[in-house]
Amino acid sequence: MTELLVASARRVRNAYLTMLVSASLSLFAAMILSIDAFKLAKDANTDLSCSINAVVSCGKVALSWQSTVFGFPNSFIGLMFESAVITIAIAGLMQVRFPNSLIRIAFFIYSAALIFALWLFSQSFFVIKAFCPWCMLVTVSTISVFMSMLRINVYQNSFNWSEVNHQRVLRFILQGRDYAAMYIIYAVIAAGVIWKYGTYLLPDFLYN
Repeated sequence: MTELLVASARRVRNAYLTMLVSASLSLFAAMILSIDAFKLAKDANTDLSCSINAVVSCGKVALSWQSTVFGFPNSFIGLMFESAVITIAIAGLMQVRFPNSLIRIAFFIYSAALIFALWLFSQSFFVIKAFCPWCMLVTVSTISVFMSMLRINVYQNSFNWSEVNHQRVLRFILQGRDYAAMYIIYAVIAAGVIWKYGTYLLPDFLYN
């Protein structure tokens, strides 16, 4: 048991570091998407840098109703959420131990954010039928942040499991099986995008 706790203490910093990098990438993408939203608000016919063709088109995705579910660009939510996550990650890297209740609430809130991100991806994939590279970066980063936050909650046992159950889950986490599941999810998403969009992912001039 002691060895597991020592091992988890060594790896908690990596979890916060992964969270920081992933949230920073997501924040960067949200900033780009927010800037694009202002451009489209001024002129809906504006050509965006990531609008390569009819399928790889940030503009087509941004002009859909799904991009403003709450009445404003979804990217604004990313600006708020990811900024908070970055703050938590930096504090964690400085060895701040958050109360179990706080880190647990943060996990459940971000779980809702992950569900929302996956829903947006499904809408882009099945309904809008257009691919937004920046949106994809947000989806991938959100999954990574979620898995890192899950690890931190397990390390701290914020869910208040019994000692036996905590050690069982902790051993599962330390074996890297949660990250294996994450890589499988990435592979499924990548395979789906390649299968559906294929050569559309490349600029039109390559076929001329």
